[in-house]
Amino acid sequence: MINFNGKLVNIEDAKVSIENRGYKYGDALFETIRVVNGHIFFLEDHYFRLMSSMRILRMEIPMSYTMEFFEAEILKTIEANAYANKSARVRLNVDRGEGGKYLPNNDANVSFYIVTEFLDNPFYVVNSYENYVVDLYKDFYIAPGFLSGLKTNNKAIQVIGSVYAKENGWNNCLVINTDKAIIEALNGNLFLVKGDKIKTPPLEDGCLKGVMRRQILSLLQNNPNYTIEEASISPFELQKADELFITNTIVGIQSIGQYRKKKYGNSVAQDILRSLNVKLRLA
Repeated sequence: MINFNGKLVNIEDAKVSIENRGYKYGDALFETIRVVNGHIFFLEDHYFRLMSSMRILRMEIPMSYTMEFFEAEILKTIEANAYANKSARVRLNVDRGEGGKYLPNNDANVSFYIVTEFLDNPFYVVNSYENYVVDLYKDFYIAPGFLSGLKTNNKAIQVIGSVYAKENGWNNCLVINTDKAIIEALNGNLFLVKGDKIKTPPLEDGCLKGVMRRQILSLLQNNPNYTIEEASISPFELQKADELFITNTIVGIQSIGQYRKKKYGNSVAQDILRSLNVKLRLA
């Protein structure tokens, strides 16, 4: 079952108009959310990122779009798909409805849909990483700035970058901005470890304003074993790093095993992952 503006419909009846602005212009935003046993991970972070992004895109936010409203709609969809006592991946998509060209019609109404997908593990696990190989994606660059950090439906670089990675036998690629700084992976934020220092690109470099990125930064700020820095990362730093790992709300942490001829460990990533799971169990 799919939730269309609060109405549950069968997947075969879930139709999007060709006039939908999310389809025509990418005039839409989405949140990818992990739900375990009816508990929505990081609901507040997802909600406030969505509201902030809608304001930046100058969408007229309906009065009904409260955090409690979306919590209820997500759980309603979870229950309708028999995932109430299981783990699920949820995509919450918000678009500006139909009408207009680049300029929306005055009567364009914001709408949403929610889809769900089963997940195997209730908590984050240490994934195999030794054979997780990445390289740089240099065909296209992302412009620095906060607009690039929005989770919009315009994901052309991530799509063609994923095809490029598959063609070359890699698991992922690292994305570069127009200043030639590395900002993220195709599917998540990037962290670099050197000794007890952990570094991640700042939002102004153009990286995604990731929910898991925020969680990891919060954990590290309270951890005396590490020093955290938000600063630009150059391609040359990759060869000197002890670890590289990618974060997103579905996988949690994915360590990188190899970049070109450089191989990495994952002990720090494992330590952070343990702290993350402890936090979730106590929540």
